[in-house]
Amino acid sequence: MRPIKFEKVDQLNLHIFNNRDELGKSAAKDVAAKIIELLSQKETVRMIFAAAPSQIEFLQALVSEEEIEWESVTAFHMDEYIGLEKDASQKFSVFLKEHIFGKLNFGQIHYIDSMNDPREECQRYVDLIRSEPIDIICLGIGENGHIAFNDPPVADFHDLEIMKVVELDDVCRQQQVNDGCFNHVDDVPSYALTLTIPTMMSGKFLYCIVPGQSKKNAVKNTLTGDISTKCPASILREHANCNMYVDRDSYDI
Repeated sequence: MRPIKFEKVDQLNLHIFNNRDELGKSAAKDVAAKIIELLSQKETVRMIFAAAPSQIEFLQALVSEEEIEWESVTAFHMDEYIGLEKDASQKFSVFLKEHIFGKLNFGQIHYIDSMNDPREECQRYVDLIRSEPIDIICLGIGENGHIAFNDPPVADFHDLEIMKVVELDDVCRQQQVNDGCFNHVDDVPSYALTLTIPTMMSGKFLYCIVPGQSKKNAVKNTLTGDISTKCPASILREHANCNMYVDRDSYDI
């Protein structure tokens, strides 16, 4: 599936598609090819996944890729709410288990355990993350320009932490309602665990999937604004191997 247009924005590769279905399939093809390429060079590939409705088409397409040796892939996710019940449907671990982790024979899957003490869980997960380099990160962008749960008020391009506890801003929490994940903003947890921006930027290959009308302003700010924590995703323009996938709804051609 070829994009209808390709652009280079600083170091970022921008792929533009007609719709989110074509976008998801193309991104999945590119990620699959990279996994296969890396596994021809090394024994294990370490990946981090985003959990959001914007990722569904991509994840569905990736699950259908039949040539990947998933037993050689170690999987992580990048953030998780604090304060939800263990098996709450809104938890990112539950989302990823439903859409990819539970469908494939991964070698290892490391879930963020938000039932654990947040500080202790940060340390546990940090030890797993930093044990070896991260090869591939599949991510999205929030309506406020966040990557993972690094909202503008807490985003730090020079963060010394690998993972931290953050307070979610109002735009981020409202997005969870807009996405249909919660009925009311008061139902959305105020705090979460998230990998920090330097951790995200440390991935060797980034694939950023951003379909949909609700992401149009965030995409515009990411691509055309200053590189600033006012739009945390703008830092992606400085990554040497970042591919972003947008559609006609999220990007004006």
